[in-house]
Amino acid sequence: MPKKPKTKKAGTVRKVIKPIDPSQPEKAEIEIHDADHLYKEIRIENKLVDSDGEKVKLKPNALVDVTVEADKKDTVRE
Repeated sequence: MPKKPKTKKAGTVRKVIKPIDPSQPEKAEIEIHDADHLYKEIRIENKLVDSDGEKVKLKPNALVDVTVEADKKDTVRE
């Protein structure tokens, strides 16, 4: 199976946001270092799985890599 085109950007977890409603998931706010000023921050559910299959969460100030990948059919050559 061919690999998908992708890019990886460095980021930092700026804060962990606890939900107001306990039925909602906790969020991690991540600042992407090389992004445009108005688009630096994304929020994702703070749920990850480590290499042993254990559920883990990100901590504030954690250094992370953000990977974006797409199917080849959804890209164009430069």
